[in-house]
Amino acid sequence: MTTVQITLPDQLAQDAERAGLLSSVTLEKMLREQLKAKSVDELFAAMDRMAEVEEPDYMSPEEIAEEIKIMRAEKRALANK
Repeated sequence: MTTVQITLPDQLAQDAERAGLLSSVTLEKMLREQLKAKSVDELFAAMDRMAEVEEPDYMSPEEIAEEIKIMRAEKRALANK
């Protein structure tokens, strides 16, 4: 178990104590909820970034074969120099 010390304004600390918000159980629950919410927010932010990336145009098998053919011809031309 880890002990955490925080500094709060007196009035806030008193209000939180009266509301039962400073108990270990309550603080643990709030922190877990916040960590989960942060993870969800980060996931959606990553999904948004992924959605903004433009996908390359789809190439048919024939187009791929043609590109390979061109690349091999260029490679042969360089080797014959």
